[in-house]
Amino acid sequence: MAKTEMIRARVEPDLKQDAEKVFSTLGLSATEAITLFYRQVALCQGLPFAVRIPNAETREAIRQARTGEGLTSYGSVEELMADLADDDLNDA
Repeated sequence: MAKTEMIRARVEPDLKQDAEKVFSTLGLSATEAITLFYRQVALCQGLPFAVRIPNAETREAIRQARTGEGLTSYGSVEELMADLADDDLNDA
C-alpha cells in the first residue's frame, strides 16, 4: 500500500457541502477530488485554471448581479424573446 499524508483544511460548511454534492455527482469522494486537484497542480506546474483579479468593469457587473441592480425579469420565455427581437430591430 502506498504511503499517505494527511491534509487538514478549514472551509466554510456551506462551501464544503456544495462541493461534496458536486463530487458525489461525479462519483468522487472528497479525498479523490483533492488528490485529482493535487495531480493536476503537479502536472501543470501551477494551478490547473486561470486565477485573475477582475477588472473594474467585471467587478461592477459582479456587484450589480449580487445586489440585483439593473436586472430585468420576464413572466415568460415569450416575453423575453419578444424583448430580444425588439432589441435586434432597434440595433438594425
